[in-house]
Amino acid sequence: MIVSLTIVRYQKTFTQFGLMAMALHRIPMVFQRRCRFWKLLGSGKNGTFDLSPDWQQWGLLAVWNNREDFDEFYKKSLVAKWWDVFAAEQWTILCEPLQSHGRWDGRAPFGNPTPSEHTGPVAVLTRATIRLHKLKGFWANVDSVAKIMTSAKGYVMSLGIGEAPVFRQATFSVWESLDDVKAFAYRSREHAEVIKKTRDNDWYSEELFARFKIIDTIGSINGADPLKGLLNFTK
Repeated sequence: MIVSLTIVRYQKTFTQFGLMAMALHRIPMVFQRRCRFWKLLGSGKNGTFDLSPDWQQWGLLAVWNNREDFDEFYKKSLVAKWWDVFAAEQWTILCEPLQSHGRWDGRAPFGNPTPSEHTGPVAVLTRATIRLHKLKGFWANVDSVAKIMTSAKGYVMSLGIGEAPVFRQATFSVWESLDDVKAFAYRSREHAEVIKKTRDNDWYSEELFARFKIIDTIGSINGADPLKGLLNFTK
């Protein structure tokens, strides 16, 4: 199983094509028989976890049977051709699931891999559907968690993505090691307090948490590959 997250940035004059793609790309994705699961995604302001949308930046998360299936899509699909014509930049990260629990639209998109130790950089995806009457409490705590994460040991980068503004949100982050992820998740007092609030206040109607081994990156975003120098790939 291969998981791809492609982030696409459009020039300001082409922002309408990003918005159009959220509707139009559903049709070719439905007919991608080698794709097990997919979600078209928007981004928060400047690609961060923010209430204000970034109209220039959009994404596609997809699950493939293998690398060959992804490569076929990336080279020949109508979606990829659209990106080639209208997008200013594209960046894709390819991963293999290390651990996953929870549901996304009632499904377990990354299977149920046996948790294993991993040496090297890892990616983490957390996503949730927030109960509408809990939105105020949830968003009141977002800034504090974001600041804690970006200053944590081993943090490399993160992206705020989501299927819908405000209430269907996700964070995709990259860390130098699994130990750094665990230290942030379990030993940060501030983060532990927010997690406790999540449970006590029942913010989410559905949630998912997954960790991944990073196997490749393609392209650039904001002029560079944000993981350049972190990964020892032979391109």
